[in-house]
Amino acid sequence: MTRILAYRFSAFGDVAMTVPVFREFLEQNPDVEIVMVSRKNFKALFEGVPNLIFKGIDVDDYKGIFGLRRLSNELIKEFNPDLIANLHDVIRTKIIDKFYVRKGLKVFKINKGKEEKDHLTDVWNLNKVQLKRTVERYADVFREMGFKVELSQKLRPSSEYKSGIGFAPFAQHKGKMLPLEKSFELVRILAKKHTVYFFGGGKKETEILEKWESQIPNTKSLSGKLSLTEELSKIAELEVMISMDSANMHLASLVGTRCVSIWAATHPYAGFLGFGQSEADVVQVKDLTCRPCSVFGDKECYRGDWACLEEFDIQKVIEKIT
Repeated sequence: MTRILAYRFSAFGDVAMTVPVFREFLEQNPDVEIVMVSRKNFKALFEGVPNLIFKGIDVDDYKGIFGLRRLSNELIKEFNPDLIANLHDVIRTKIIDKFYVRKGLKVFKINKGKEEKDHLTDVWNLNKVQLKRTVERYADVFREMGFKVELSQKLRPSSEYKSGIGFAPFAQHKGKMLPLEKSFELVRILAKKHTVYFFGGGKKETEILEKWESQIPNTKSLSGKLSLTEELSKIAELEVMISMDSANMHLASLVGTRCVSIWAATHPYAGFLGFGQSEADVVQVKDLTCRPCSVFGDKECYRGDWACLEEFDIQKVIEKIT
C-alpha cells in the first residue's frame, strides 16, 4: 500500500474540490491511501471516502518556520508517507515541502497556471479560452507520481429524495456576488412555485436571510443553523442549488446535486466550475469583453460600473429552473 500525504489548508471551496478527485483516484488505484491534512473544521467534507484518512489541524498552532517544521515532523512520525502531494503551493506549503525534500521524500505540487490566469484576466485580452479545470490540476499531481486517474466529471447523487431549491446568495468578494436586490427578486419569483432554502453563514448573512424568510412566503433560512455535515445532507436532498461562483457550488458537487451557478467578474474559463456541473447551467453576462477581470472576484471594477452584476438578468436563472 502506497501512502500519499496531501495538504491544502484553504480556501474552503478549493479544499472541497479535492474530494471528488480523491474519490475517483482512490477507486482507480485501490492500493493507494491518502492522508489529507487540512483545517480541522473541514473534516465533514472527507467523510465516507474509502482509503482516505483526514488529519485536521489548527494552522495557528504551527506559526512560522519552527511551527511548520514541527508540523512536518509530527506528520512524518504519525503517518510515515511514501510520497508528498502539495495541493496548495503557497509560502506555508513551500516551506513544508523543503523539510520533506531534506528528509529524502519526493514532493509533487500543483501547477496552478498562474501565468495563464493572469493572461485570461487581462481586460485587454480579447482571445479568452478555457483553461484546465482545477480538478484536473489536482489529478495531474497524482499523474506526475506515475498513477493513472481519469475523472468522470459526473455527479453522484447521495440522496434519492429530492425536493426544493437551495439558494446561496453570498460570496466572499463583491465581484462574485449578485446585488442583493436582484437575489431577493429572484427568490420572490421562484418561491411562487418552489420551496426555497437559504444558505449562508455569519451574523450579517443570517440576519439578511431571516428577514427574507419573513418577507417571502415558501422560504426557509438555514443560515447559521446547520453543522457542515447537516448542510451537506440538506444540499444532497435539493432538486437544484443556485449559487454564486462560491463554495456552495462545490458542496453541491460533493453530494451530487445539480447547481445553477452565477458568474460575474469571474468566469468558468479559469477552471473553477464545480466537479460534474454542466456548462449549460452557468449563467453570466456573455457579451462583456472585460470578463473575466479576476480569478477570485477580489478586484475593483476597472470600468467602474460593475456591468457584469448590474446587467445580469435573473430571468436567465429562472429559465434554467422552470
